[in-house]
Amino acid sequence: MLRCVRRSPSSNRPAPPSGGLRRGVVSLAVAAAMAFQPIAASAQQARAGVIRDAEVEALLRDYATPVFGAAGIRKGSVQIVLIGDRSFNAFVADGRRMFVNVGAIMDAKTPNEMIGVIAHESGHIAGGHLQRLREQLANAQILAIVGMLLGVGGAAAGMASRDRVGNAGGGAMGIALGSQELVKRSLLAYQRSEEQAADLMALRFLQAIRQSPKGMLDTFQRFNQDAMFKTASVDPYLVSHPMPNERIANLERLAAKSPFLDVKDPPALQFRHDMARAKLFGFTAKAEEVGRRYPPSDMTRPARYARAIIAYRYKRLPEALSQVDALIREDSGNPYLWELKGQVLLEFGRAAEAIPLLRKAVSLAPSAGPIRTLLGQALVATESKAGAAEAVRELSNAVQREPEWAEGWHHLSRAYGLKGDEGMAAYAAAQAYFYSGDYNAAATQATRAKEKLPPNSPGWIKADDLLNTRPPQTP
Repeated sequence: MLRCVRRSPSSNRPAPPSGGLRRGVVSLAVAAAMAFQPIAASAQQARAGVIRDAEVEALLRDYATPVFGAAGIRKGSVQIVLIGDRSFNAFVADGRRMFVNVGAIMDAKTPNEMIGVIAHESGHIAGGHLQRLREQLANAQILAIVGMLLGVGGAAAGMASRDRVGNAGGGAMGIALGSQELVKRSLLAYQRSEEQAADLMALRFLQAIRQSPKGMLDTFQRFNQDAMFKTASVDPYLVSHPMPNERIANLERLAAKSPFLDVKDPPALQFRHDMARAKLFGFTAKAEEVGRRYPPSDMTRPARYARAIIAYRYKRLPEALSQVDALIREDSGNPYLWELKGQVLLEFGRAAEAIPLLRKAVSLAPSAGPIRTLLGQALVATESKAGAAEAVRELSNAVQREPEWAEGWHHLSRAYGLKGDEGMAAYAAAQAYFYSGDYNAAATQATRAKEKLPPNSPGWIKADDLLNTRPPQTP
């Protein structure tokens, strides 16, 4: 189930910074540094859609787990979040979430390339770069303020003693602007050093898990020519990342020393990667692009997967079902094929037929919250009280695994309503509103839940806790 989740500006889940390089591995928000704002504040400014898909998320977790272990990052402490953006980009913003654009996966030809990207971002987390950048930004604010005060003081002195041609404060403005320029260069130099440090740590992590550094090197080389063109006339002290030639040369020299340079990805992992890429192209690209990349002559499973999804998107239901059925016959143990067929049927108004398919998908991937949510949605869509209890079980399981996912709470509210439990329906609705960023509506529903539920019952206590929860502050 690939779906885009739009979050309101007040949501507590960050999204990509609006500034910085768009093609390349961008980890620290240049726009934030230039504006002397903390990273988290910049991340709140412009939220792209968060993409949810159990298959792609599971693949990225499998890529990241050994890297996180090598980096000393505690298991479960960092969540990987997919962003619905076609540009090649990945970054960390708060030390608890790593954001990966779908474009990075779509462009990466091998698992090793994505593992290299994750290793680089893990270097920023393990190196404590985010906290140190915040300290640098705090220092920058002080320097900037001092510079501006010196400028204002100079301007006042100039105003009091105008020169003979009536100019006042010109030199003072130069002091203020010069101070800002000095701060900017200092921050960017700091950021360049952290990028280089993350590169070095990434190579160390890759060696620890017996991964080739070639994927990481290929990623940088692929964009090197474009970056060289863009930075040919740029002052190297005014960019946040090392200059391309310097960075590539350093990586090539160090990668050549790795005993695992020629190690290849296992065929099974490469296949999963190809299937995930095909799925993302099928769901996000135009039909013409999918047709060029996966023409009818290509009968590989990833190509047929992409074409099945395109048929579904363009409402060619018989063709979509036929193609998915053929894939299931070849790989009946793949939960994501059962999920796709269930999603197709559900969204074409055939919820009752979707339910057994989604139950099968859940049985094959019991920890996949998005699949359980889809099953709960299908059960609710039948508007059958008989299915309401099962829907509550599945959706409760899903929100326990992913409590910040508003969609799961929304469907759980509907399931409780179908069951006739108005108090818990209001409580679930309150959670859905809270994680969607509508805190006034969340408070209204939590108050309603307390009125409907027995005092001091588990649901009543949770609703009361929600009322006393301070919403995330919007910068």
